Amino acid sequence: MLRDIKESDWKVFRRLRQTALERFCQRALAEMQYVASEPEKTSHERYLAVWKVMNDHNDELAAAFNNPRRSAALEQLMLIRSHKLLTDEEMAEFGDDIRDVMQLLLGSQG
Repeated sequence: MLRDIKESDWKVFRRLRQTALERFCQRALAEMQYVASEPEKTSHERYLAVWKVMNDHNDELAAAFNNPRRSAALEQLMLIRSHKLLTDEEMAEFGDDIRDVMQLLLGSQG
């Protein structure tokens, strides 16, 4: 299996990684906003719920987005794709090798 990706795919990854990061953060913030506004809970319960959501998403964010390098790009792309942060059209910007690996690793989702 591929370990490093081609330069052309690396450029696509770096650009789309920013798009995926923005979507990830939007989703996390929306979830935090939802749990922070649940009227049937106390302020303390809402605070704890927001903290839990942020803590849970922080681990996912770190795995998918921290320290991007070519040797880790496939693993990060797999995580990004598993969270459905890139569209099929965006994934089509990658070369056949990357799309084939994603298809193999993630099945019909990739």
